[in-house]
Amino acid sequence: MTQKEALDLLKMGKNIYLTGQAGSGKTYLLNKYIKFLKGHRVPVAITASTGIAATHLNGNTIHSWSGIGIKSEISASDLGKIARNSQKREKIRDAKVLIIDEISMLHGNRLNLVNKVCKYIRKSSRPFGGLQVILCGDFFQLPPIQEHGDTTINFAYKSDAWKELEPNICYLDEQHRQLDDSFLRLLNEIRSQEVTEYTFEKLQTRLNKSVSDEFVPTKLYTHNLDVDKINQAELAKIDTPSSIFKMVTKGKKELIETLKKGCLAPEELELKIGASVMFIKNNPSKGYINGTVGKVIKFSEQGHPIIRTFDGREVTASPVSWPFEEGEKVIAEIGQIPLRLAWAITVHKSQGMSLDAAQIDLSKSFAYGMGYVALSRVKSLEGIKLLGINQNALLVNSEVAILDIQIMKSSIEISNQLKLMGEARVEEEKNKFLIKLLSDKGDYEDDMFLGFNE
Repeated sequence: MTQKEALDLLKMGKNIYLTGQAGSGKTYLLNKYIKFLKGHRVPVAITASTGIAATHLNGNTIHSWSGIGIKSEISASDLGKIARNSQKREKIRDAKVLIIDEISMLHGNRLNLVNKVCKYIRKSSRPFGGLQVILCGDFFQLPPIQEHGDTTINFAYKSDAWKELEPNICYLDEQHRQLDDSFLRLLNEIRSQEVTEYTFEKLQTRLNKSVSDEFVPTKLYTHNLDVDKINQAELAKIDTPSSIFKMVTKGKKELIETLKKGCLAPEELELKIGASVMFIKNNPSKGYINGTVGKVIKFSEQGHPIIRTFDGREVTASPVSWPFEEGEKVIAEIGQIPLRLAWAITVHKSQGMSLDAAQIDLSKSFAYGMGYVALSRVKSLEGIKLLGINQNALLVNSEVAILDIQIMKSSIEISNQLKLMGEARVEEEKNKFLIKLLSDKGDYEDDMFLGFNE
């Protein structure tokens, strides 16, 4: 499915599972739809399964937004407590659209709890209380953490909430990260469980091969080594003066802490000329995206670092903000230079990034999808320096591989149905849904909450 077709379906009000290979533009499309909704002042809940993923969309974790927190079960008492929290209650009942990004990392039981909370707060038996729901992600990527009692990986698509929602499948097939056909073939072989000699031969060509004489590529670790210590140790080797950039904060303390936890920007960023750095925010108009790597070459008159990127461009890293928004209002915000030291990062934290180059050690891979995530972060095979690989590195979950075939077929069918509708009918449906969004004030009554103490 093309991005245009998927956007048409979103604007028609369909519940959607938005998926596709790494680099197919899922987050880009979400941001486009979010911009459309905000442009019409439609309340949209922007969430993700992890804090890092949420910051890519200026959103919040689904756990925090829904009030479920770390709970694995929700009692009647818990529902009442969430309902008594006026801020949570109003956010959930006033929203018209719910977006959950990086759905692969959300446990199926958590999606059931979100469904339960939305129904209760919105006084509706419809899936998620009648919200338009957009689930986004790729189940070939990192899975949810298994909970006590799980015998298999409890993906979100196995949940009762998913089955009840019956989302339309939008499987994006355009590629906006990898433009190298041979590298795309390699990644597709891993996804389809059809790893051949070609796959290993291609990877062998990158074993201990340098990618740049000037840049040290970012090291991707499968295990959560202390990457901050590695980065600080490398920085200490540079014998030039330091420049310190402190994070600026504004708003409610608990929301600020949530933003800090989900953001890759450090509270105190120490930089030196010669430091290896990575941009951690998308701003194509300024010349960088999340994952652009480079080296600090000097500082501007304002004291901002100037970065020579991997492809030779010079980009000034000016301070930016990560806001926490409710409707059109920013209620908390953190500001920092959009950089982090880039000698090392975990595979987990790299999810969602587009890297020019990476030094990858897959010799200790232990989870399905880990090799695929690490390799697919990089734009080309020539940008990879492979340090090692084990038998687990190229494995993907066999259930997910079967699911992928099914949902791809479903997406093709939906795409064909959309074509048969014709442009005029599609536009008519889009206009009808927008009118509904703008006119529907909801039928919620605060009487439901009488007896609860604020």
